[in-house]
Amino acid sequence: MTKDTTDNRRARPSPVPLGQRRPTDGKQVTDPCADEGWELDPGAVSDEYASLVSRQLALLGEDPAREGLVKTPSRVANAMEWLTRGYGECVEDVVGDALFAEEHRNMVMVRDIELYSLCEHHMLPFFGKAHVAYIPNGRIVGLSKLPRIVEVYARRLQVQGRLTEEIAGAIQRVLEPAGVGVVIEAYHLCMMMRGVEKQNSKTITSAVRGSFRDDARTRAEFLYLAHGRDAFGP
Repeated sequence: MTKDTTDNRRARPSPVPLGQRRPTDGKQVTDPCADEGWELDPGAVSDEYASLVSRQLALLGEDPAREGLVKTPSRVANAMEWLTRGYGECVEDVVGDALFAEEHRNMVMVRDIELYSLCEHHMLPFFGKAHVAYIPNGRIVGLSKLPRIVEVYARRLQVQGRLTEEIAGAIQRVLEPAGVGVVIEAYHLCMMMRGVEKQNSKTITSAVRGSFRDDARTRAEFLYLAHGRDAFGP
């Protein structure tokens, strides 16, 4: 295997085009360990994608051969591999065997899950927080698996409404709880740095299943916990 000349400590896999990635065990995804060069993304670089970035730079009026841009196409290809890694992940693999029999039937919530995604309309980032809750129906899931499920769908080209629905649907499918609720609050750079340029506009979306949809009191409790007292007054 060829060693990456920018970091002799890591062997770089053979390039795999973005469109040919296959689902992998989400538990094995490695977090980036630095903020520069190949260390930003341990995945394989797509040479075809890098060449497209080089052409894009030229179309913008830049010189892809100048010193500051020589490695930019590979860095961008690397970054996109990381930012869209959800296409190669499967919720069932992410959850794995972290399902446990439990008769606890009160609401379980993980709130303020950091979320980063890319808007599919402009491929600009949107970011914020997800609040995820469910009511067990005979079994629970490891708490860390809820943020991992969020990551599977956030790390794809998305619109916020669909992202919210996909997270709720995945939890319902894998865990089969009595109810599921998901709220996402996010800021969209496609609104902040272009177009209407509104810096303080937050988009809020929700998706509910089962008792969260059918029982007004359960839904109210979920929204209260997700947004806090300030959202509902004294």
